[in-house]
Amino acid sequence: MPDIYNLGQGARGYCGPSFSHRLSGARQQVGEQALSARRNQHGAPCAARLCASVKTALKARTATLVVILAWILPLPFAPAYAQVPIWRVGVVTQAPYATLDAAGGLAGYDIDLLSRLARRAGVHLEWHVFPDTMAQETAREAGQIDMAVGALQTPMGLRHWRYTDPYLRVPMVLVGGRELDPVSLARIPADTRLLVGPVNELPAQVQQNLPALRVEVAADPQAALRQLAEGTADYALVDQVQFDRLARQRLFAGLVQIETAGYPLLRRIAVVSEQPLLLRQLDGLLAALPDADAVQLRQRWLAPPPASELSPALWRSLALLAGLLTTALAAALIWQLRQRPVMERRVTDLRRELALREQEKEALRLTQFSVDQSVTGILWVNWDSRIRYVNAAAANMLGIAPSLLLERPLEDFDPTLHMDRWLSLWKLVRDEQPPAGSETVWQRGDGSWLPVAVNLSFLRFGSAEYLVVFVLDLSEKRRADAALAEREAQLRGIAANVPGMVFRMEYGESHDGAVLTFVSDGSQALVGHAPAALTDRERGLRSLIHPADVGDYVARRDAAMQARIDWHWQGRMCTATGDERWVDLKAAMRRMDDGRFVWDGVVWDIHDNKRAELALAHSQAQLRDLSAHLETVREEEKARIAREVHDELGQVLTVLKLEFSMLGLITPDPNAAQRERLESIQRLMAQLFQLVRDVATALRPPILDAGIVSAIEWQARRFEARSGIPCLVLATDTPLVLSDAQAIGLFRVLQEALTNVMRHAQAHSLEIRLTVEDGMLALTVADDGVGFQPSANQRSFGVVGMRERVLMLGGTLTLDGEPGNGTTLQARIPLR
Repeated sequence: MPDIYNLGQGARGYCGPSFSHRLSGARQQVGEQALSARRNQHGAPCAARLCASVKTALKARTATLVVILAWILPLPFAPAYAQVPIWRVGVVTQAPYATLDAAGGLAGYDIDLLSRLARRAGVHLEWHVFPDTMAQETAREAGQIDMAVGALQTPMGLRHWRYTDPYLRVPMVLVGGRELDPVSLARIPADTRLLVGPVNELPAQVQQNLPALRVEVAADPQAALRQLAEGTADYALVDQVQFDRLARQRLFAGLVQIETAGYPLLRRIAVVSEQPLLLRQLDGLLAALPDADAVQLRQRWLAPPPASELSPALWRSLALLAGLLTTALAAALIWQLRQRPVMERRVTDLRRELALREQEKEALRLTQFSVDQSVTGILWVNWDSRIRYVNAAAANMLGIAPSLLLERPLEDFDPTLHMDRWLSLWKLVRDEQPPAGSETVWQRGDGSWLPVAVNLSFLRFGSAEYLVVFVLDLSEKRRADAALAEREAQLRGIAANVPGMVFRMEYGESHDGAVLTFVSDGSQALVGHAPAALTDRERGLRSLIHPADVGDYVARRDAAMQARIDWHWQGRMCTATGDERWVDLKAAMRRMDDGRFVWDGVVWDIHDNKRAELALAHSQAQLRDLSAHLETVREEEKARIAREVHDELGQVLTVLKLEFSMLGLITPDPNAAQRERLESIQRLMAQLFQLVRDVATALRPPILDAGIVSAIEWQARRFEARSGIPCLVLATDTPLVLSDAQAIGLFRVLQEALTNVMRHAQAHSLEIRLTVEDGMLALTVADDGVGFQPSANQRSFGVVGMRERVLMLGGTLTLDGEPGNGTTLQARIPLR
């Protein structure tokens, strides 16, 4: 049984030691008798004797309690209690300390105790009920409570709370089955399963003191006792109050209290740390609480139920009564089983009816809420044109409070709705022939006019009839329409002054292909057709395209529309007079909200520029043909000169060499001067022979007659000999058949490339590749030199010359390089 702790200290301070001793003796005597009754709850001693003893002890101390009240009432600190007129108290529900009764009120030991303290302090209590301590801590952080009753002091709680002296000491008891031998907590065998309630650091303390036991934490005392009753645990350590309360249940009838263990629970009142005066006030009130109140609180909320002893006669009467009740219950059960299908049907019907009514009520509430909160103005109007209901939207539109609009006629806001017209509208709508919605203006409360759209509907509500007037504010729509019209006018003005034809083409599932939806007035100047003629679905832009360009136009248009990308096309259009005009068409794609794809574009007149471009291209082609012809003539002339040098000059030099040999035979023994002279002439003749060969080779290398591959190998070896740079040649094994122009042109490109490498590249190695790719012959020259930016050398005569040679052969030349990473040159010509 829990003991009252320190509640009589204030009284003892005023009454003296002898009085305190008598008070403690009375409390001890009552507590021992209660403990004896609890321990023997299932045994032989009778609860009646316990009650008599308790009454005797209480009567013997009545005078003492009267003295306590006389001393406590005039305590000197009583005026300070009024410093806080309202105490905001947090409480966590836990029987028997704090529970909610059937009426929703609070009851329990803690509730009764704090109510008594509040009455003595002259303050009011504001209760805040929480399901657990976490919710209570959240309320403390939000400043919603000043104190918490029934708190257990913890190191963590001292950060935010200040605790009073304990007002209740609840011992922990060791509980086990009746079949177990009485044993103390310290003597429980090792490896025994002991359940402990989740009370602060209690499980950790027990495990630390009794390391041999298997200490497990139960969710609550009831869960711990349930596991004991089911045999899944050996012992449980729970607080005495909870055990006394739960032991009354039949499920726990086989459990007994073995001993009172240590680890008592000290219940206190926790006060937020910001109110130290409130803490001192509560400590004073607790100290001054009379022992009579403490005993009364204990007997009312914490005392175990008294055991009862019944006489044999009473037992026989009870047995007879039980038999009669059993018979009656059996008869009632049989009748109920027979009536069960009927009752079930009735219950089902009632439930269905209740559910339908609840659904109807909910639908009605939702409808009313929707009407009240609708952005459309709604008015219920009687046959006499007077308003019976108006929602907030309509009141805001008219600028008048809803209460002031009731019973006013609509003619006050729309002068055209006079009584005759209103009755005519009433008849039409009532006969289900409502007129179409109309747009008009209503007068607001401040005298201004509001553009609105009005629709009427008939409503029969019970026995009453109304016309429901739906009013929609058109102010924003009118402003948006005006802004849109202004913007369209601006766009049309801009489009009309663009030097070209502005158009819009749509493409989507709702259209059969592309549809021209807008054409600017520039079409008249560009092609001589009015915009309306071009937006006809039978015509469109395609009807203007030159027959030779229709295929390219359709292909580019369809590709852009299927890929959903921008569209660009250049070609010829035919004007209304039959002339051809070169145009440039550019259109940007947009996707509309309804899924349509739109291309907004402009058709520019580029006829003069295109003619100049074509003329320039034709002139460039002629110049290239002329250059190719000149190059061919020059190469032919070089070949002719090389043959003449080789044949004519070579023949003369051969004769001269023979004559010089004959001179040596005529003078068999020349002197030293003559010998030196003859050797000098012989050296000059040898140099002349070499010079003739070099000139002939420079004009047209004879190695070209052996094929382009051999010519490349020969030129690479000559390059190695002159520059000292290693040169790797990789040539295709495919037999190559080239014309003289192709072979000479490709060979000249190689010569120019090798000259540039020797002059500028500072290379350490060189690679020459001759490959065939997709019907093209590719010559690639790659070095590992210093490299260069190709864009910086596009105007170099050497590069221009190589590019022109390749273009004359119908090929392309590319340069790829960057500083520090070498240079790669590739010439590609078609094989014919």
